Amino acid sequence: MQKLDKQFIKKVRRQDRLATRAITCGGLLVIASVIAILVLIVRVTLPLFQPASATISHRLQTGADSLPVLAVGMDDNQEVGFTLDKTGLFSFYNLASGKAFFSAPASNRKAKVQSVESNKNNVFAILWEDNSVTVSQVDFRLLYDEFGQRTVQPEITQKGEYPARRYPAPVKSMMVRSQEGRLTQVALLANNRFQIDQEVVTTDLFDNEKKETFSFLIAEELPGRINAFTLDEKGATLFAGTDTGSLLRWNLGENGAANRTDNVVAVPGDKPVTALAMVFGDISVAVGDAEGGLATWSQVWTGEGEGRVQKLRKTHTLTSHQTSVESIIPTRRSKSLISLGADGMAHFDHMTSENHLLSLDPALDMVGISGQGNALIGLNGNNLTVWKIDAPHPEISLKTLFGKVWYESYDKPEYVWQSSSASDDFEPKLSLVPLLFGTLKGTLYAMIFAVPLAIFGAVYTSQFSTPTFKKTVKPVVEIMASIPSVVIGFLIALWLAPIVEKAILAVILSVLLLPLIFVGIMAALRPFYKTPTLQNFCNGHEFLMLAPVILLAAGLAMEIAPTVEQLLFAGNFKQWLYNDLGLRYDQRNCIIIAFGLGIAVIPIIFSITEDAISNIPPSLTAASLALGASRWQTIWRVVLPSASPGIFAAIMIGFGRAVGETMIVLMATGNTPILDWSIFNGMRTLSANIAVEIPEAPMGGTLYRVLFLCASMLFALTFLVNTGAELVRERLRKKYGRY
Repeated sequence: MQKLDKQFIKKVRRQDRLATRAITCGGLLVIASVIAILVLIVRVTLPLFQPASATISHRLQTGADSLPVLAVGMDDNQEVGFTLDKTGLFSFYNLASGKAFFSAPASNRKAKVQSVESNKNNVFAILWEDNSVTVSQVDFRLLYDEFGQRTVQPEITQKGEYPARRYPAPVKSMMVRSQEGRLTQVALLANNRFQIDQEVVTTDLFDNEKKETFSFLIAEELPGRINAFTLDEKGATLFAGTDTGSLLRWNLGENGAANRTDNVVAVPGDKPVTALAMVFGDISVAVGDAEGGLATWSQVWTGEGEGRVQKLRKTHTLTSHQTSVESIIPTRRSKSLISLGADGMAHFDHMTSENHLLSLDPALDMVGISGQGNALIGLNGNNLTVWKIDAPHPEISLKTLFGKVWYESYDKPEYVWQSSSASDDFEPKLSLVPLLFGTLKGTLYAMIFAVPLAIFGAVYTSQFSTPTFKKTVKPVVEIMASIPSVVIGFLIALWLAPIVEKAILAVILSVLLLPLIFVGIMAALRPFYKTPTLQNFCNGHEFLMLAPVILLAAGLAMEIAPTVEQLLFAGNFKQWLYNDLGLRYDQRNCIIIAFGLGIAVIPIIFSITEDAISNIPPSLTAASLALGASRWQTIWRVVLPSASPGIFAAIMIGFGRAVGETMIVLMATGNTPILDWSIFNGMRTLSANIAVEIPEAPMGGTLYRVLFLCASMLFALTFLVNTGAELVRERLRKKYGRY
């Protein structure tokens, strides 16, 4: 028998060791899995903050006998570079071999080039010395031979040709824009005037074309000599910078008129404006000055009421040069800018994020950029250099993610989340502040609704109800936790939200009337409660008295709501909210979220709280009652403090559940990323934002990585909450005992 006992004990110990090892391995595997998930999320997120870099891919010489070069450029595939010299000759170079292989004149004119203005897609407006103007576009055709070998064939396409004409004064420079049946030529004259020539083609209902031409002079007095000017793509807006630091703006109408709308001091101290360029999208204009400053200006609505007008305002300040800014070249895929200083230093900056991406300082004479914005070509004497640019996420910075940003067409800096738009020149707005705010807002309203109900319910179930009721209600509440969140979201979004919208005032009145009616009924029943009959009936069944109170409050609220709405709110409560308080009522709002998330959170908080209270030794409550304390005094002074570690843990677990909830908030919030504490509108949470945006996010793109950043923030938020909760719980356990 003794031998059997020893064998049994050895077997039990062996099983215990195996169980211990299995549990330990399982726990370590869980920890390793969580760490691996975190590493994966962070690894996808980190490239958002990777600095831009530039590597030299090609170097070549244009030849010592070349005439002065006026413009440089390259194809999108970074295989062919070209120059435009003083004679109007385009010379093309194979960047890999460094050899010239093709050349073609921009025009058959014998005259030399006076000035060149480059535009998007390698379009060059060339002003010749005889005052004629040609517009040439450089294209690249891909040709394949019978063996599949690819070659790049440059082509010069004439987009427009305008004969020489007489001007009131010599022409210093010229710009040409052609778009949507409108041709605009702007010539800066030596007498500080602008000569505007327009050709407008309109089509009537019968598809008959009508061509009108306008020619006029901007001869108004200007605050200084014009140093630089630029046009938008439509040729409808003209900007000019003066040698006294002024920035001027004209609207060029289609009827041969120019209306000056702005005259602002862009550079204080009478310092000259030296360079202007339209940022991609034609909303903002980049301004460079003689002190090396670089900033962007946009039209901003100012004033109120009928006096509300658009005026130029400085919206972004970019990294300054050590010398004056000579030229600015915008990219054609983003809000990035290339600026060249008088010392040959080239800066690569992003307007929205105000990121200084990189600097190139080989004393460049001029620069060009590829159509995709991922390569630069620079001329230094007779040397051409090509850099590959690696700047995958220039629009991301800590400021754009967590600070206020002055976006185009906004009146002031704002926190905005708007990841996509219908046009390519859209400025991504990826502020995470509205998402963090929405997450905390939804969780807060849910906890305000859920915590009192769950804790009071747990206290009543464990301390006041009968054992039979406790055995029935606790499993029912715990079963509620198994309801799929998508079902809860479906019900509150499609069933509850329309009901609450129709009876919103009744809902508010019922919330106000319920405690008043409850307190009134309890006060009325107090003299009769000590009678043996009522006390025996109510003991453990007090909840039966609450049901008619709820029904009475709800019925009374529904009955008086129309009268109250008519008397106090002119018959329309929601209109009164908007007109008098400026609050817009959305059907899917925080009231609905409080119900939905509350239903999801209540079972967790209730179950853990009830267990914490039930595990308090009966001797504590018995001692309190024996000393003459009432039942409620015992609960308030003994039970709740002793169970506070467990109750706090329940609240924190419920908080984490609400923060990470996806389907309920996705279906019932309206997903509006706004900063507003109003209970009558919705919000967008981090988790719902991931679910909404991830199907449309290109893999490896900026939005894709920002969504992984949202996941990292959710992970960090729950980790901090749980860690803080554990620290507080330990302090409570030390203070009130380990129960």
